[in-house]
Amino acid sequence: MHKKLFIPGPTEVRDDILAAQAKPLIGHRMKAMTELYTGIINKIQDLLATKNFTFVLTASGTAIMEGAIRNCVQKDVLCCVNGAFSERWFKIAKACDKNADALSADWGKAIKPEMIEAKLKEKKYEAVAIVQNETSTTVRNPLAEIGDVIKKFPDVLLLVDTVSSLMGDKIDINTWGIDVCLTSSQKAFALPPGLAIGVVSDRALKKAESVTGRGHYCNFQDIKDYYDKKGQTPCTPAITLMYALDKQLDKIKTEGMDNRYKRHCAMAKEVQDWGKKYWSLFAEPGYESVTVTCMNNTRKINVADLNKELGNRGFAISNGYGKLKEQAFRIAHMGDLTLDEVKELLKNINEILKLEG
Repeated sequence: MHKKLFIPGPTEVRDDILAAQAKPLIGHRMKAMTELYTGIINKIQDLLATKNFTFVLTASGTAIMEGAIRNCVQKDVLCCVNGAFSERWFKIAKACDKNADALSADWGKAIKPEMIEAKLKEKKYEAVAIVQNETSTTVRNPLAEIGDVIKKFPDVLLLVDTVSSLMGDKIDINTWGIDVCLTSSQKAFALPPGLAIGVVSDRALKKAESVTGRGHYCNFQDIKDYYDKKGQTPCTPAITLMYALDKQLDKIKTEGMDNRYKRHCAMAKEVQDWGKKYWSLFAEPGYESVTVTCMNNTRKINVADLNKELGNRGFAISNGYGKLKEQAFRIAHMGDLTLDEVKELLKNINEILKLEG
């Protein structure tokens, strides 16, 4: 039995998107690949309302997290840490031999603009790295306000992980001044895993020119040069996943970005209202994610047992991440899921746990 995925990645992928991968292969240096790839890039830029350089890498989003550090930071970077994936970015920066400082908040708490401003006044940083939607805690950091703070420091780049939010939440790359926006295919894009998408500002590209040790696979300059000359990727791409991405971008355009955002907000409200009624939400009030919700396990249930029974009924949710295992659980409401599907899931949880109402 297929388990419908309400986990924060990989998310549920519709049959027509899966089927798109079965088209006959083309050579990755053929004209057909140029047409496919340039079409994809133009569609992404159109949907995100930006002309910033955009590329698709055959990798997980983590690759572009490392790429952002290697391309945009020669020495000093401020990493905002309030969960497992923002901590990963800090560890990546250290592993790349950068002088990385952590601006930390407790799990469940948001990174506030004034916290960043205080740090930027204390020390000169080249970039601030932040996870907009921390998947481990389901905290949504206030990126618009953070972007306003960064603008007060013209030499500081804003590097943003939108892995579990882009194409679900509203992300205004241009207005918020995002210099590197990165994401993955297996979350709100509602695609199989295997692709990472990066959107890079002219400022970030200019900075990369003066940074040494940019590496090879995710060298922004090399990727852009190859695209400008040939309309392709420097390294062999996952062509079948590109087919799926191309089709999905068309479907997203048909739905409309505003409608897609409203659908995600409606699903989030349904889950979060349910969470407040029967449990409590892990995220700080006012900073709840639009794409995934973490509930405190206030009823002391066995989350693994709940998920096993849900599996028998054709559903899957996520346990708490890392140190939150069995102390919390997460329900994703992202991608192509619908409000009716979310309601069906919650109805089954209520039946299994014998929750009233």
